[in-house]
Amino acid sequence: MNDPEFSKPKQQPKAKTTKSKNWFFRIFLSIVILLLLAVGAGFYVFDQVLPKKFAKDGPAEQSVQIEIPSGAGVNSIARKLVAAGIIETDLWFRIKGRILADEVSLKAGEYNIPAKASINQIFELLQEGRVIQYGITIAEGLTVRDVVRLLQDNELLSGSIEQLPEEGQLQPETWYVVRGAARQDLINRMQDAQNKTLAELWEGRDPNLPLSTPKEALILASIIEKETAIPAERDRVAAVFINRLRLGMRLESDPTIVYGISGGQALGRGLRRSEIDRKTPWNTYKIRGLPPTPIANPGRDSIYAALHPAASRDLYFVADGSGGHAFARTYAAHLRNVAKWRRIERKRKREAKQ
Repeated sequence: MNDPEFSKPKQQPKAKTTKSKNWFFRIFLSIVILLLLAVGAGFYVFDQVLPKKFAKDGPAEQSVQIEIPSGAGVNSIARKLVAAGIIETDLWFRIKGRILADEVSLKAGEYNIPAKASINQIFELLQEGRVIQYGITIAEGLTVRDVVRLLQDNELLSGSIEQLPEEGQLQPETWYVVRGAARQDLINRMQDAQNKTLAELWEGRDPNLPLSTPKEALILASIIEKETAIPAERDRVAAVFINRLRLGMRLESDPTIVYGISGGQALGRGLRRSEIDRKTPWNTYKIRGLPPTPIANPGRDSIYAALHPAASRDLYFVADGSGGHAFARTYAAHLRNVAKWRRIERKRKREAKQ
């Protein structure tokens, strides 16, 4: 039992265990160091590299128009941008999209990308949907038929016009639309705006006007719109018609005759006596009071003038040869103004022949 071989403890296994622990510690430490380096590198990339890449000027030397189709994702948009020369590579654009993930919503439409636009700027444009807006100008005094023809001929717009408003209910101004906007939607916008304007101005009208309803104000405004294109004259023209309505006189407005004959389309000549004598619902030489409908789409200023006429006792006006009109309180004074206008007309005809 006292044999040394059996009494001495064996140390060899402990040495192996110690070496094993040291080896494991070294691997663990290496992994930790690598992770720290990776985290540091990642932090550096996110903090230094990516912001610079995203903010770097793009290669385009001038602005570029590009259309983003509906349903396009970040990857397909990136490829479009590369093909159009707006960005150099799709990599950084796609990374930007991955970083934003659920926060990104790039909107379809036609865009004007500025020269040298960075990825940040492009994302901002597409996220906010700042698409190209095209102006369509509807002039004051056009009829509904005129407006419909303009919209149907405009290739920017799409779809048909199924529901037409009544005459006078389209607000004339410059309307901004995106390519492909529906024609009916634009008609609806014009109608809503005109109804809103009319309601607003009707509430603030002068007291004791011989107008019973907003529609009557719209009818009178359309006549004012067709009678003068000079802003400073509108309230004075309005005063003539308001004074006549108060006295029960016929309005005797030439544009109402034209509307009764052609629906407001220009005749290309002066009125004939037979046309002046022809009785239509709109011929204010033959009917008393206002016609049954407006004769055009009046602008805001003409509606305002109808509801705020000048403080005037004028009952007549006629062209004065300068583009404006000569006003008169009495028929005798009006006849003198008419005589002057006839002389101007004759002179112009002689000059035209020569």
